[in-house]
Amino acid sequence: MMSFLHKVLAKARPTRCFGTLAGKMRTSSTHKFGRVLLVGVGGTSVVVGAVTLWTKGGNSVLAASMLEGKDWMSSPITDHHEMEKNADSMRIKMEMMIMDIQREFCRALEAEEEDDMKFKVDKWSRKQGGGGITCVLQDGRVFEKAGVNISVVSGNLPPQAVQQMKSRGKVLEGKTLPFFATGISSVIHPRNPNVPTVHFNYRYFEVTDEKGTKHWWFGGGTDLTPYTLDEKDVKHFHKTLKKTCDKHQSNYYPDFKNWCDEYFYIKHRGESRGVGGIFFDDLEDGDPQELFNFVKDCAKSVVPSYIPLVTKNKKKGYGYNERRWQLLRRGRYVEFNLVYDRGTKFGLFTPGARFESILMSLPLNASWEYCHEPEPGSEEAKLTEVLKNPRDWV
Repeated sequence: MMSFLHKVLAKARPTRCFGTLAGKMRTSSTHKFGRVLLVGVGGTSVVVGAVTLWTKGGNSVLAASMLEGKDWMSSPITDHHEMEKNADSMRIKMEMMIMDIQREFCRALEAEEEDDMKFKVDKWSRKQGGGGITCVLQDGRVFEKAGVNISVVSGNLPPQAVQQMKSRGKVLEGKTLPFFATGISSVIHPRNPNVPTVHFNYRYFEVTDEKGTKHWWFGGGTDLTPYTLDEKDVKHFHKTLKKTCDKHQSNYYPDFKNWCDEYFYIKHRGESRGVGGIFFDDLEDGDPQELFNFVKDCAKSVVPSYIPLVTKNKKKGYGYNERRWQLLRRGRYVEFNLVYDRGTKFGLFTPGARFESILMSLPLNASWEYCHEPEPGSEEAKLTEVLKNPRDWV
């Protein structure tokens, strides 16, 4: 037995050990090798690094784990035994996907940052059910504030949240309903005004009404908020999203682009928050696996659509006027998020909500000036015209 364990441990990577011991211990053999703790348990599985070890009647069995090779920002919210047991469920598929995207995007952002700054990882739990992983990089040279959150939560929807869903056409019988929700949400506020802000959110919901009927749907989108209008950058962003959408359905990009322009409209200002992207909600017509594949591809398109813009613009020079304009535009960003954004409202209505994570989307700095108007013919005026009159970019 020991020679087999040494072989397993020789291949294990301690930083990827997500497993926790479940079940009743039947033996007392505990072995420490460096930072790896291996507990021998008869008839029970223990995840070590990238493998799962079972001991059955003294015979050792090595099996590939579904968590193999997963170098996530943190251990997952759902217990790994449950994840492996329900690997085919959409809940688990979605959780694993958003864990992958969180890690991929955080590492890409860290590679653009200077002074070897890394994300602070904050794993939290919610007594009503589930929890989340909040990753924040704050006050960097490239990113003034960057947040990449995932959540896996369940419980009962309060009447306010149910009413919000009904207001957009969901037919849900009952007032307080059991729900499950998982998703990833990110907002990146760069320091340099030449680098645009990006936001993306991809999510999956299940709600069971009082008749026992389960309703499910996907939602999400990616959108860009520049402070200076570089048309090449905007076209690259939209072309990348269109290419992803076209892999699935030809009508997705034009439909979801228009939906994005409508959704991120600041009504009291008469202008859009940014130059758009894609946005969709209540995506439920069709095969669930095909819809999941579409959502996954959209999430994976964030890095190629956005990171090249960071690389290109992060070292460009800027002055007081550009910074002043950036802070004013961030003020508009705050107005939209606090007044209109569905995700913010849903989060604040949910019992046990973690407000620090919900409000992560707000910038570190923003400003408001009384009756500010950009100078005619200026770069600021050029951007404002596009925000008031959304364009087709591809």
